[in-house]
Amino acid sequence: MDALVAQAMQRWPNVPAVYGWLRLDRRGRWRIRGEPVVHASTAAFIGRNYLADERGRWYFQNGPQRVFVDLDACPWVLALDGPPGTSLALRTHADRPVGAPRSAWLTAEGSLLVEFESGVGLVDDRDLAAACAGACDGSGAPLDEAGWCDPAAVGARLWIGEHALPLAALGSIPPAARFGFDPQPRPDPGEDACT
Repeated sequence: MDALVAQAMQRWPNVPAVYGWLRLDRRGRWRIRGEPVVHASTAAFIGRNYLADERGRWYFQNGPQRVFVDLDACPWVLALDGPPGTSLALRTHADRPVGAPRSAWLTAEGSLLVEFESGVGLVDDRDLAAACAGACDGSGAPLDEAGWCDPAAVGARLWIGEHALPLAALGSIPPAARFGFDPQPRPDPGEDACT
C-alpha cells in the first residue's frame, strides 16, 4: 500500500465504502462504471493498493476510502511473463510476480485458474494456449482429450516454469465458492456506503 494512502486512512478513518463502481474484467483491466481505466499511472495506483478483507472481498484502498471491486472471474488475472522460448513464470494484472504457484484448475467453461500464495487467478485467454502447452499426464505424455476431461484421473500436471502443478477440474463448483472470495461485494444492511 502506498504511504500516502496509509496516512490518509489515519487522518480520516470513517469514510463510507464504495460499492458497484469498480470492476476487474477477465483480461485484468480496471473499469469504473463500465469504462476502462486508460491511464497507466491510475491503473498502477489501483493495483498497488489492491487488497482483500477478512470476508474475501477485494477492494482498492483509495486514500481513506475502500472501493470494493466486482470481479468478472477471479481476484487476479494472470499473464505469462518472459520472452518466448524461456522458462515461463506468471505475473498478475497488478504487475506483481506470482512466485511459486500451488495448483491449477480447469473450469467448466474451459478457463484455466492458478492458485498461489495471494489467492487464485484466471490465466488471461491470450496466454491460455501457451500455458496449457505445459500439461502432461502422470507419465509425462501430453494430455489427450480424456486427460483434459478428467485431469485428476490421469495424474495431470501443468508445468509453469520449473513448477509442476497438480491439474484438476472444478466441475460445477463456482471459483468463488472453491477459493473463498466474494465476486460482487455489496454493503451490509444499514451500512453507510456509496453505491
